[in-house]
Amino acid sequence: MFKKLLSSIGIGAATVDTKLAKAQYAQGETVEGVVEVRGGSVEQRIDEIYLALVTTYIREIDDKKVEEKAVLARYRVSDSMTIQPNETKTIPFQFALPYDVPITLGSSKVWLQTGLDIKMALDPQDRDYLTIEPHPLVAAFLEAAHQLGFRLRHVQCEQAPRYWQRRLPFVQEFEFRPTRGAFRGRLDELEAVFFVSEHGVETILEIDRKARGFAGLLAEALDMDETLVRFTYGPNDIASLPQLLANVIQRHS
Repeated sequence: MFKKLLSSIGIGAATVDTKLAKAQYAQGETVEGVVEVRGGSVEQRIDEIYLALVTTYIREIDDKKVEEKAVLARYRVSDSMTIQPNETKTIPFQFALPYDVPITLGSSKVWLQTGLDIKMALDPQDRDYLTIEPHPLVAAFLEAAHQLGFRLRHVQCEQAPRYWQRRLPFVQEFEFRPTRGAFRGRLDELEAVFFVSEHGVETILEIDRKARGFAGLLAEALDMDETLVRFTYGPNDIASLPQLLANVIQRHS
């Protein structure tokens, strides 16, 4: 009886450890691994084993920026089961990462949180951080921007305006600065948000023109020097993407 009481507060209770086939994945890629459950000092009934894909984003509340957690997806690994004292059970799993999982650049972090749902007890948990690489189409955009002389300056997940919100309450913003090439001295910065699907990418570009003269300074002060552009491309556009991107920026700057 005393052992059961201790296990209810986490002492001598079952533990969980998730082991991934690898730690680095691209957006949309399949994740594989096993969940290893080790019994404690008493028999315990586990109602559910789950995996939660989690990240954080910045949200503004009363003009203050706060960090919020967001669950990108939740996966059920196992139904109810009983774990005996000192018993070890290994449950394999696999799932496809969503296309909108943030890339782990800048301050963006993504982790897999494993939990055991045990009634009348503290739920054991495990956290495994993932390295998320860009989808090949997003990687192609980053390379195209680099070829045009843009340097990736800042990447952050931020609360999205309502007209940008899709499945999640935030978007991941990529901020570029022109450091060489035709757009140096012409633009202050270029911001991009990617909405990836299995067929292609819809990109929202914010083109921030450099102020020129009094009219330009006035436009900058009123935020009229920024233009939002919707830009879409697919696998067949990769080879010509630098030119396509240059044409879009040229037209709106």
